[in-house]
Amino acid sequence: MKITIVGAGKIGELLCKDLAIEGNDITLIEEDPKILDRILSSSDIMGLVGNGANCEVLREASVETADIFIAVTHSDEINIISSVIAKKMGAKYTIARVRNPEYSSQMKFMSDSLGIDIMLNPEAEAAFFIARNLEFPNALNVETFAGNKVNLVEVLIEKDTYLDGIRLMEFKNKYFASLLVCIVKRGQEIHIPTGNFILQAGDRIYVTGIQSELSKFYKSLGHKEERIKSVIIIGGGRITYYLTDILLEKMIDVKIIEINENKAQELSGIYENAVVVHGDGTDSELLDEERFGEYDAFVSLTGIDEENIILSMYANKLGIKKTITKINGVSLFNVLELVGLQSIVTPKKIIADYIVRIVRSLLSSQGENIETLYRLVDNNVEAIEFKVPENSKVINIPLKDLDTKDNLLIAYILRNGQLIFPGGLDILKPKDRVIIVTTEKFLDDINKILK
Repeated sequence: MKITIVGAGKIGELLCKDLAIEGNDITLIEEDPKILDRILSSSDIMGLVGNGANCEVLREASVETADIFIAVTHSDEINIISSVIAKKMGAKYTIARVRNPEYSSQMKFMSDSLGIDIMLNPEAEAAFFIARNLEFPNALNVETFAGNKVNLVEVLIEKDTYLDGIRLMEFKNKYFASLLVCIVKRGQEIHIPTGNFILQAGDRIYVTGIQSELSKFYKSLGHKEERIKSVIIIGGGRITYYLTDILLEKMIDVKIIEINENKAQELSGIYENAVVVHGDGTDSELLDEERFGEYDAFVSLTGIDEENIILSMYANKLGIKKTITKINGVSLFNVLELVGLQSIVTPKKIIADYIVRIVRSLLSSQGENIETLYRLVDNNVEAIEFKVPENSKVINIPLKDLDTKDNLLIAYILRNGQLIFPGGLDILKPKDRVIIVTTEKFLDDINKILK
């Protein structure tokens, strides 16, 4: 797949790395030659110095032959203009990052009228991710499939719970027949477990199922099923803007602490039903005054990763039941287990996963058949929702007879709106949605689950 990327910021750099690893032919356009040289030295891609909204630059990058054009500069306007020009020049599929909240209500209109195939907002997507995680206070992270019908939640196994030392076959037969433990992370080891796998305290497990069953699962671990009623946010950037809208609509009490006075005043004017405080969110005296420890959940959204980590550690120490930490630097993930953070949001990774899904769908011989894609456990495991095409090799064969690749699980089937927790005698049919969990990399076709 020939892909042109405009902009070598956080998302652009991550996309270059991820899409090049998957074997795509990447050309990166960036105005700053130093930034471009740094990325070219670490990725197997081509590069061009210039303005992505300049026709001559795009022509030099052979945009007219691009399968996909992705504009992710810091300027919404350049992203929009360059995507429109690229489409006119012959790029088959265009994606533009658009972040300004003023454009958020016009995204579909702009996309349709300007001919841009996809317009993405990382901050809005991050806000949806955070809101989804707040619905599961006892989970470390939450992903959704099948139109929010199925959830994949990450849970830490604590010592002396009934999960400590249990065999997965016993977990299914004795406790939860319709839940599936599909990933286990034990230290640095990652397992796609079979029924004979024995869980241990300290394991991080990924469990998939419907919300009602997962709620029963949490209760079985001694967790109270309490809805998040109040959230305190430190940092008043774009994610906070979108997140506050969602939380207020859910009738959740919201308090925002923002160090920039103008930004605090702006948020206060927009959100009459939220409490906005102008002050330094790292000031412990201010946090005490604002009764920081009495909130059900805390979301750290400052622009500094280290501040976000420290604030979340402090919130955990005070006993706040749910903490969500924004971290932009992927390298910091290596030390996360040392600080005991709960949920982590990385906007650039959310968008990168989304774009990788689009690229794989377009690459597939079956057309756009990937509905959802999550890359989990430091990108070592993928959870993918496929749409089964009419001519697939996997249809009408009992699952027990499918010769699937190692370390691969078929977690759920969605058929005509009904969820099926599959057994060995179940079969896949055309138009089914099937959720696959695997350590196999770069799957872009349901047929590739076979050996």
